[in-house]
Amino acid sequence: MEKIPSFKAYDIRGKVPGELNVDLAYKIGRTFANYLNAKSVVIGRDVRKSSPELSQALANGLTDAGCDVFDLGLCGTEMIYFGTPFLNADGGVMITASHNPPEYNGLKFVKRGSVPMGYDSGLNIIEKNILSGTLGEKAEIKGKVHSKNIMTEFIAKVNTFYEAKNIKPFKVVVNAGNGCVGPALDALEKFLPVKLIKIFPEPDSNFPNGVPNPLLPENRQPTIEAIKKYNADLGVAWDGDYDRCFFFDEKSNFIEGYYIVGLLAKSILKKHPNEKIVHDPRLIWNTIEIVEKAGGQAVVSQSGHAFIKQKMREVNAIYGGEMSAHHYFRDNYYSDSGLIPFVLILELMSVENRKLSDLVEAMIAEYPCSGEINSTVANPGAKLEELKKKYSDGTLDELDGVSIEYPEWRFNVRISNTEPLLRLNVETKRNEKLLHKKTEELLNFIHE
Repeated sequence: MEKIPSFKAYDIRGKVPGELNVDLAYKIGRTFANYLNAKSVVIGRDVRKSSPELSQALANGLTDAGCDVFDLGLCGTEMIYFGTPFLNADGGVMITASHNPPEYNGLKFVKRGSVPMGYDSGLNIIEKNILSGTLGEKAEIKGKVHSKNIMTEFIAKVNTFYEAKNIKPFKVVVNAGNGCVGPALDALEKFLPVKLIKIFPEPDSNFPNGVPNPLLPENRQPTIEAIKKYNADLGVAWDGDYDRCFFFDEKSNFIEGYYIVGLLAKSILKKHPNEKIVHDPRLIWNTIEIVEKAGGQAVVSQSGHAFIKQKMREVNAIYGGEMSAHHYFRDNYYSDSGLIPFVLILELMSVENRKLSDLVEAMIAEYPCSGEINSTVANPGAKLEELKKKYSDGTLDELDGVSIEYPEWRFNVRISNTEPLLRLNVETKRNEKLLHKKTEELLNFIHE
């Protein structure tokens, strides 16, 4: 079957203009509106140079199909997740390539109620219709574009997740990375009794300080330096469309997303005991222990936002967390947020009267992990089969890639949805030495 290269498992993403351009954006708008039979769609965009023209083309396609457009302008992905139900729209589209290099852009889609739309839940049909030229009828009456500013209402929603009176007057380094989060932090700041030390707060399509991707070690340096310089209590950095936030403790250590899932589960179960918490299968032991100790129930789901959100709806989970720093909340339309984790961690540190290092050090010692290590492999599928044979004496789980568990250590290897990569995660029980040994052993085997 013919394919459009920019159509991926969860979204549309590619280089501009080769793989994604105004012509394709227009067709996507026309087809999306007709596919959903939409009367109104919310759109927004990130800071990239190509975003305004793609946004304009998308809006033209939507309005030519007779659909009204609520245009939020420059915003974060979670504002689309909030705005679609808030404005009672039939769907939402965010123009963003998140943490990809500047020459990329993309589109993320939701249906009514912010239900995610991935390749298997609609994008495949949009692709098919575009390839066959069946964009749907042009409407007799063109839809209208309404510019909307919903920042006040959006921040009011974030504010329902914590109590400002609980929060201590911390000094916090916030690194916006010249992405979209700067204006949202300005709006949130009014409600927080903390001092925000802002780094690179201005949205800037030139990304003068590198693409906002705190997973790249070189991009963490400015946050680390500012924590030391200002003697801050906490550091937080966001990706370009701020649906993910990353934490640094007061000693300027970067904290793996895995341990933040445990902390957020703990924070939420304090207020809402006996609830279900969904987590991904890459690293699990710490999360399961914390959830069960706090009287909750841990539920595993395949990685990826579409799977996590679906599982949360199925089991009515209050929170879902992925080690990749995506955090999902039932009371936020089951959607991920980069601001809610920020305020919840501030509140947890305040209520427990403990520093972030103190909150995570026991977890890290108890369940040390490798973090995700990517390896380029010629035939990822064949390598997974070899791994299953080599470690056939362990307990196998194939919910998502290959997870193999032993009494003292376990690992997960999965194939990337977007590149010819294998992604490896290893964890042990209280054994750093075993962690290094097994990680090295697995990497050697993967690279053979």
